[in-house]
This record gives sequence, C-alpha cells and structure tokens, in this order.
Amino acid sequence: MREGELSTAAIHRLIKKAGAERVGDDAVRELGKVVEDIAIRISKEAIELASHAGRKTIKVEDVQLAMKRIMRE
Repeated sequence: MREGELSTAAIHRLIKKAGAERVGDDAVRELGKVVEDIAIRISKEAIELASHAGRKTIKVEDVQLAMKRIMRE
C-alpha cells in the first residue's frame, strides 16, 4: 500500500472502469499521486471560496467552481 490517502485498489478500479484490460502497479501508484495532488489543489481552492463567502463549511458549489478553476490552469 502506498503512503497516500487513496487506496491502490480504488485507483486500480478507476483505471479498469476507464477500459484498461491490464494495469501495472507503477501506473496505479502514479495515478494515485496525480489524483491526490489534484484533489488537494481543488480542496484548497474550495476552502478559499468558502472563506471568501464568509463560511467555514465547504459546499458542493465551492468544489465545482474550484474544479473548473484548477482544470483551466
């Protein structure tokens, strides 16, 4: 198991769901790092949006807008 928050089994299932017949362990580890990095960046942006709106609670709208902003970069 890697050091990240996401399990390798979950990442493996995502790659299989995308249509891969076989998945290398190194590919699973690398995608896990990428997904975790993106999730953290989106979370940080969502926190900023909620804070700007005077809230401590992150709402779905914050996450959606944060995702759009991060994916544009």
